[in-house]
Amino acid sequence: MAKTIVVTSGKGGVGKTTTSASFAAGLALRGHKTAVIDFDIGLRNLDLILGCERRVVYDFVNVINGEAKLNQALIKDKRLENLYILPASQTRDKDALTLDGVSKVLHDLQHEFECEYIVCDSPAGIEKGALMALYFADEAIVVTNPEVSSVRDSDRILGILAAKSRRAVEELEPVKEHLLVARYDSRRVAIGEMLSLEDIRGILGIPILGVIPESPGVLQASNIGTPIILDDENPAAQAYSDMVDRFLGEELPLRFLEPEKRGLLKRLFGS
Repeated sequence: MAKTIVVTSGKGGVGKTTTSASFAAGLALRGHKTAVIDFDIGLRNLDLILGCERRVVYDFVNVINGEAKLNQALIKDKRLENLYILPASQTRDKDALTLDGVSKVLHDLQHEFECEYIVCDSPAGIEKGALMALYFADEAIVVTNPEVSSVRDSDRILGILAAKSRRAVEELEPVKEHLLVARYDSRRVAIGEMLSLEDIRGILGIPILGVIPESPGVLQASNIGTPIILDDENPAAQAYSDMVDRFLGEELPLRFLEPEKRGLLKRLFGS
């Protein structure tokens, strides 16, 4: 049975769509047939990060409205055999999403396309697109940055998952929650400019699935339309790879939590 995983955050700019792309790509790399859906109607970005924006003909809303079939809108990734992308519409209103329409798309991805994992890239906050993505979640990856406002807003998302998800409404087993801390700068944490993992754990109280170090490579990868997880040499890619393995059940220690020990030349020249 397919699992539906929502990638969500309380505020924008925390690395949520980057996480959705790399998480879905990581599952596909490991042989799992995976679909990733962009729920950010009107502000489509997932297709850019995955490098398939020129191949978008039909979108999520076209499928919901019966203007296209699901197989017409799904885009098969050119690099990963098991990865499929369902882009959002840039021209429709978020009210175009309906419970029945989204439910049918998820059902068809599971039963007709035999996807093992369906990753929902949620908009930030609590508008309709976000609530729709949260409603259908079996599991949730809450992305936060190590700063007070981001963590506070993530706590609000956890409250919505507990009260407004389908599992809550139907009194089923609760949504399984995971925390991903992105844009983690160990040097700034060490001098007290950012929250520590202990601080974040204390506020949110859910298991940490991964810690993604701050890296300029993330922006570079996004600009060329490649999920950062495919860059094996990048620390952020390695952290995302660890995150995927932990999600699939491996026990791995967290990495990149301590400031890098820099030699004399690096200290002198700041490189």
